[in-house]
Amino acid sequence: MTPFIQFIDVYKSFGSTHVLEGANLSINRGEITTVIGKSGVGKSVLLKHIIGLLEPDAGQILFDGRLLSAMKKSERKALQSTFSYMFQGTALFDSMNVYDNVALPLKEGTRLPERDILERVHSKMEQLDLKEIDRSYPSQLSGGMRKRVALARALVTDPQIVLFDEPTTGLDPIRKHAVHSMISNYQERFGFTGIIVSHEIPDVFYISQRVAFLNDGHIIFEGPPADILKVTDSVIQEFIKQAENRREDVTSLDPRPEAERKFRAEMSKLNRHKITFCLGAIEFTYLDELRTKPEFVSFHHLFASYANFLQGSIRPTDSCSRYGPSDIMLLLTHTNLEQAAGFLARIKREIAEQAGEIVRARPEPDVSFAIRLGMAEVRAESDLASLLDLAESRQETIYEYRAKR
Repeated sequence: MTPFIQFIDVYKSFGSTHVLEGANLSINRGEITTVIGKSGVGKSVLLKHIIGLLEPDAGQILFDGRLLSAMKKSERKALQSTFSYMFQGTALFDSMNVYDNVALPLKEGTRLPERDILERVHSKMEQLDLKEIDRSYPSQLSGGMRKRVALARALVTDPQIVLFDEPTTGLDPIRKHAVHSMISNYQERFGFTGIIVSHEIPDVFYISQRVAFLNDGHIIFEGPPADILKVTDSVIQEFIKQAENRREDVTSLDPRPEAERKFRAEMSKLNRHKITFCLGAIEFTYLDELRTKPEFVSFHHLFASYANFLQGSIRPTDSCSRYGPSDIMLLLTHTNLEQAAGFLARIKREIAEQAGEIVRARPEPDVSFAIRLGMAEVRAESDLASLLDLAESRQETIYEYRAKR
């Protein structure tokens, strides 16, 4: 498959400062690719080459196999019209109301009549649950809502490619995860190709199909997020160590790398001593009929509350880890499938008993959601990915909440 965007031996310097030194990168259409690396290594410079704000000193950049430098001026202009950019800190204009901020790309980049612009802006704002704030100003909005307005502005032209430069800068953990969830949710719905520059790990691993690691002017890793955790390169290991040495900041659960380490430890016990254990896959999800109007911050508040509840409901020898944007992996030691079924029944009963208190404890419980749980018994020949797929295929709804609208 031809990459949608491809860097081949790209070099870029500013005076005596060498930023890109033979960078190679492939970005696939319809996926989220996140570029990570230390501060100051040139991640934003990479983005500016994609959007056309910078030209490489040497090397090639291709779009759908076509060399950017060989395109005519009209072709490059047409290509750039398919791009959009969500700036760090939102970059909303404080002197303009929400409507005018969102409409700006259409007013400046198209010849659409005002009536068509009005229709497109209101349609996009409704899709992002931003109705009835047309005349509000950015200073009157919460940080999370400003991010959503910025995303509406980025999406109002129906771009093929959206670039996100440190989109969660300055946000608290709940809102940070809400923005990541927002990006993932809308990328899935609208189908754009997302390119994110970020230092937020392991958070971005949950929403990205591919990760690229930039260091000393080179892409030293490119591939699925799960693969970067297996890389032996000392620079990458040091960078991701923070993900392995701290609990996840929204739920206080173990992060994904620690979940995988514990799984390997239990597999060793199973293979050596025949000690059976089970794996559980828990999914927190918006109810399908309300998926078009998710309340991301409220959802993550509730997700955190239920995650803490689950952590307190398992035995000290068991583990509860965050494994996706709103997914939790359970490891139940010394447990077979029949015993796991008993655990599932107990958790279902306890959640039903505590649900009212958990929901009431959250501000504005205005999101409808469901909790689904499935179990799989681990065999000696099992691998983690297949077990998660099996557990997910067995998921049943153990709790459902419908907000009053």
